[in-house]
Amino acid sequence: MAYRFLSSRVVPSSNRQTRRFLFIFSLSLSFTYLCYSLIFCSDTIMQSPSYEEHRCLLLHNIGGKKLLQKSHYCTLGSGEAKGIRDANQDVVLLQRGTSPAVNQSKTPAAPISVQERRASNNNTSAPKFGNKRLPNAIIVGVKKGGTRAVLEFIRIHPDVRAVGTEPHFFDRNYDRGLDWYRSLMPRTLDSQITMEKTPSYFVTKEAPKRIFNMSRDSKLIVVVRNPVTRAISDYTQTLSKKPDIPTFEALAFKNRTLGLVDSSWNAIRIGMYVLHLENWLQYFPLSQIHFVSGERLITDPAGELGRVQDFLGLKRIVTDKHFYFNKTKGFPCLKKPESSSLPRCLGKSKGRTHVQIDQDVIEQLREFYRPFNIKFYEMVGHNFRWD
Repeated sequence: MAYRFLSSRVVPSSNRQTRRFLFIFSLSLSFTYLCYSLIFCSDTIMQSPSYEEHRCLLLHNIGGKKLLQKSHYCTLGSGEAKGIRDANQDVVLLQRGTSPAVNQSKTPAAPISVQERRASNNNTSAPKFGNKRLPNAIIVGVKKGGTRAVLEFIRIHPDVRAVGTEPHFFDRNYDRGLDWYRSLMPRTLDSQITMEKTPSYFVTKEAPKRIFNMSRDSKLIVVVRNPVTRAISDYTQTLSKKPDIPTFEALAFKNRTLGLVDSSWNAIRIGMYVLHLENWLQYFPLSQIHFVSGERLITDPAGELGRVQDFLGLKRIVTDKHFYFNKTKGFPCLKKPESSSLPRCLGKSKGRTHVQIDQDVIEQLREFYRPFNIKFYEMVGHNFRWD
């Protein structure tokens, strides 16, 4: 049709060469049109499933179950769908400038065992997150002396990371091994100190040797307090949990008339500091043990924390600007951190009102502790003035 029209309208019928040219030209146009039509149809047919598969994955991501059921291509097997999903994720990662191989390494196909997870946690290839390390310093005692206060006060130092709970590794959980102990520790950088506190270590006979075997360079902190006051505080805490226990006097004395103190009672035995210290000095020199005064921790927390920082080789960052005295609790508290609307005080069990004890009982206990205290002063080179 096109050939007849052009040949009759544009050129004379006598010109055979021109008519032949127009015939070939028209035929070429028709062939070209046919080729483009075939290519277009082929692309449409091939891309339709891919488009539906992509649409199916989008429905998977948004949770469109009803729409999924209506889609013919949403009957893909889980393996096929995962392959397409992974391919789409790789495209997104490449668009963001991230290598797909890196993403795959972060999502392993098989579950990670506990040992592998620990190894990953200790991987030095990620120094900005730090590593789990065995503690450099341990608050080893004593119970009801002020160990929680020391821990909470020192851990606001940026170069100290501490375990909040008491691990009780060297007295109750030693059979679990050092790997278990290390797993409890917070991640620290090379410049930071890892610390934990368990007050019962000080009176545990095996603890000094066990800590020495872990590291003979360990720094030890002992928070001591007037042993009579400490014993009353210890009893008060126990009484709050077990209201039916005997009176303080009944537990503290074998025979009060004769003044025979029962040193087997744990509340009394802990305050015989010199006996426990002798056990520690078999493994550690005094230069590696720092004694904090529980009394001065209340009246001058910044001064006591300053000496703790010196002992640990830290810059004095925790100062008096961090504390205020809470008159209700009768105890210093940390001032409000910038990230909080409330100040930080120790728990309700701290600063608890002590049970009233007869003054004669207190005097008898002072007499009992006096020789132990004097020897303790001489051994550590400091008079705590408890007499």
